[in-house]
Amino acid sequence: METLDRWIVSADNALRTLAGAVHAARPNPAGHPGADAETLSDEERHLAGALMRVNHVGEVCAQALYQAQALTARSPDLRAQMSAAAREETDHLAWTQQRLDELGDRPSLLNPLWYAGAFAIGIAAGRLGDRHSLGFVVETERQVEQHLAGHLERLPAGDRRSRAIVERMKDDEARHADHALSAGATELPAPLRWAMRGAARLMTVTAHRI
Repeated sequence: METLDRWIVSADNALRTLAGAVHAARPNPAGHPGADAETLSDEERHLAGALMRVNHVGEVCAQALYQAQALTARSPDLRAQMSAAAREETDHLAWTQQRLDELGDRPSLLNPLWYAGAFAIGIAAGRLGDRHSLGFVVETERQVEQHLAGHLERLPAGDRRSRAIVERMKDDEARHADHALSAGATELPAPLRWAMRGAARLMTVTAHRI
């Protein structure tokens, strides 16, 4: 695919992501809506909605990051790896979006900002070279894996649907990190890892409310 074509595809992905016009290729791990009777209180439903909104923002950012890193990848193999990971992240995006609808909640109002910022970071990471770009994937996915583990502890015990989605997402993120490591990722400097954690914390706190 020519460079211009890749940019057009990337722009189309951005529009679909922000418009919510995404569909999962894999079945939702939570099963069909209504398969399990839910007895969540209003407080539990509000908490679950806020946590799933944060997770949805994470998937919006993941789309932007992987699209940007695929555009800047120097190796066709790495470009294919990034594109494949982005497709799996599309499943996560669709699943979290569906769960938000079920909970009667909404996505973050700042999703265009999150997407633009993550895309810029992905371009910068890709410009550093393929091994550093892979290192960025490893650090990002490890942080997301820890973040999702924390959500599993915070989600209401009776919210089986959200928990099933988060558990599958956590497994996928760990696999993406492992694949990046095996592909030759370079460990990022500690100050950069700290900065990434700080940015993720800011996004999480903001998306929880807005």
